Amino acid sequence: MATFATVASFSGLKTHATIGAALAPVKLATPTRRLMSVRTSALKDVSVAMVATAASALLASSALAIQVKMGGDDGSLAFVPSEFSVAAGEKIEFFNNAGFPHNVRFDEDAVPAGVDIEKISMPEEDYLNAAGEQYSVTLTKPGTYEFYCAPHQGAGMTGKLYVTGEFGPKKNKAELNEYMRMRRTDCENLS
Repeated sequence: MATFATVASFSGLKTHATIGAALAPVKLATPTRRLMSVRTSALKDVSVAMVATAASALLASSALAIQVKMGGDDGSLAFVPSEFSVAAGEKIEFFNNAGFPHNVRFDEDAVPAGVDIEKISMPEEDYLNAAGEQYSVTLTKPGTYEFYCAPHQGAGMTGKLYVTGEFGPKKNKAELNEYMRMRRTDCENLS
């Protein structure tokens, strides 16, 4: 048993085409029950694969831990917040807010041993010159990191961040409590 339907054909955008000329009868095959179940099963498998891939990509990517304003809402030359903590592997996003140009440099004398500041800092001669421009960094080694804006360091535009060990099931209770205490402090400092 064949089923017929009328489907509009597309042959580009033609302003002179008539509506009647754009319609053409098309013969549709009626799928059997077995074909339908195979297609449903295949669609389900594809859906599961897509969800699994998206979840893996999300978990594998660096989670955004915090956004740091460069320049206060009041026009001050400051990082807001200027002191905060993140878990190792979380992404820190610095973005231009006011008083630019700005950049983000890490102090070579105030980072954990073995950290190459050139790999985590913006080049000293590079600047973010417009509102909303951003620089992101992901730090993986736990410890204390001090940073500054090269053009405004003398005006006090400096900051300090604490990278804790990896957040997750491998942490012991004391580490989790310290991590949560530091995060609460971060939130209290924002208000």
